[in-house]
Amino acid sequence: MLDVDEFGGRVERTELPGGLRVITETMPGVLSATLGIWVGVGSRDESPALGGSSHFLEHLLFKGTRSRTALEIATAMDAVGGEMNAFTAKEHTCYYANVLASDLPLAVELLGDLVTDALNTAPDLESERTVVLEEIAMRDDEPADAVHDLHAETLFGDTPLGRSVLGTVESIESLTRDDVDGWYRERYAVPSIVVSAAGRVDHAQVLDLVTAAFGDRLAGGARPDPLRLGDDVVLTAPARPTGLIHRRTEQTHLLLGSLGMGRLDDRRYAAAVLDAAVGGGMSSRLFQEIREKRGLVYSVGSSLTHYAGTGSFSVYAGCSPKRVPEVLRLVRAELGAVAAEGLTSEEVSRAVGQLKGGLVLGLEDTGSRMSRLGKSELSFGEYLSVHEVLDRLAAVDEEQVRAVAADLLTRPTCLAVVGPYRDRDLDRLLA
Repeated sequence: MLDVDEFGGRVERTELPGGLRVITETMPGVLSATLGIWVGVGSRDESPALGGSSHFLEHLLFKGTRSRTALEIATAMDAVGGEMNAFTAKEHTCYYANVLASDLPLAVELLGDLVTDALNTAPDLESERTVVLEEIAMRDDEPADAVHDLHAETLFGDTPLGRSVLGTVESIESLTRDDVDGWYRERYAVPSIVVSAAGRVDHAQVLDLVTAAFGDRLAGGARPDPLRLGDDVVLTAPARPTGLIHRRTEQTHLLLGSLGMGRLDDRRYAAAVLDAAVGGGMSSRLFQEIREKRGLVYSVGSSLTHYAGTGSFSVYAGCSPKRVPEVLRLVRAELGAVAAEGLTSEEVSRAVGQLKGGLVLGLEDTGSRMSRLGKSELSFGEYLSVHEVLDRLAAVDEEQVRAVAADLLTRPTCLAVVGPYRDRDLDRLLA
C-alpha cells in the first residue's frame, strides 16, 4: 500500500510472511525516527485471575533477553541519546523507541529482541512485582486517576473492560512466572503484531531490519489476526448506578458517564464534534457554565472513549464536597439541553475547527505519527490519511450532531465518586 498525505509523508504498508504487518511514514524534514512494535493484546484479553498480566509483562520484558541484560539494553539506548519505553492499554501493548534516524537499526534490534526473546525469569518477576504494586499504590494515591478506573468498573462491571489495566493487588501478588511467561509465549504471536515507524525512514530498509529481527518467526503462511469485534462485552446499560471510594480529600472527584459507541461506528465524527463543544475546551458549554460563570470547579470537561463494539461518554469534575450537588445539577442540565436542542451552527463550526487544528498540530512529531499508524492498523484495519479525516470532520453538520446528542446524552448514566462521601450520600447525589 502506498499513500502520499499532503499533511505528512509517504505511507507504505507491507504484510510479511507469518502475518507480521509493517507500516511506515517517511518524513524527509526531520532527523529522527520513532519505531513502535504493537502487540494486539491488552487487559481486555485477561481473565480475572490473570488481571494485570499484559501490563506486568510490559515491565518484565525490559529485564533482559537471552543476548542482553537489562543494563545492556538501557546502556545501548542511552549511548545514542535515544528514548525507549512501553505502555499497555485495554486492547493493545506498545513498545517504542525514539532515536536519530541513523540509529534506527539499533532500535529495531533492541525492541525486536525484547518482543521475541525475553527471558522472564522468576527472580526478575519478583523484583518487578514490587514495582507494579507500587504503581497500583501510586494510582490509588491520586484521586483523579483512581476515579477513572472506578468509573470503568461502575460502567462495565466485572467484564474485561471494567477491570483495571494494572490488575489488582490480589491478582499481581498471585501471578507466577509460568502465568506471565505463558501469557508471553501464547499471546506475542506474529499475526498479532504490527511494526510502525515514522520519521526519516526508508520502507525497504525497515522491512530488511524487521525481517532480520524476527527471523524464523516469519516462517509459515499465517495471516494477520482479524479485527477485534468486541463481542466479549455486551451491555445495554451501566453495570451499576454508582461507585464510591471514600477518601478524606479536600476535593471530590466525580465522573458521570454512560455507554458510548464502538470505534467503527460511522457516527464517531459527529460524536467527536459533540464532545468538543460540550466539554472539550475553554469555550465549551461545561467549562463556561460551571467554571467561568460560577467558579465552582478548577477542572471540568467531557471525554469520549472508543473500544471495539462499545465505548463511553463521561464528564469529569473536581470540586469542594459541598459543591458536588450543584455541579452535578449543572452538568445534567447542560447535557439535557444539548440532548433536546442540539448545538448551534456556531458551536458546530468552532468544534470542527478545534478538532481539525488539534489533529494536525498533534502530528508534528515522529512519535505521534508512529502511534497513528500502529493504532490505525490494529484498531481499524486501514489507514486513513489526515486529509481524509479532516474531510470527514468538515462534513459533520448540525443535524448529525443533534441526532447523536439525542441518542448519546439520553442513555442511562452511572456516577463514580472519590472523596469524603458515604454510600448513604450517593442517593442524594443521584436525585
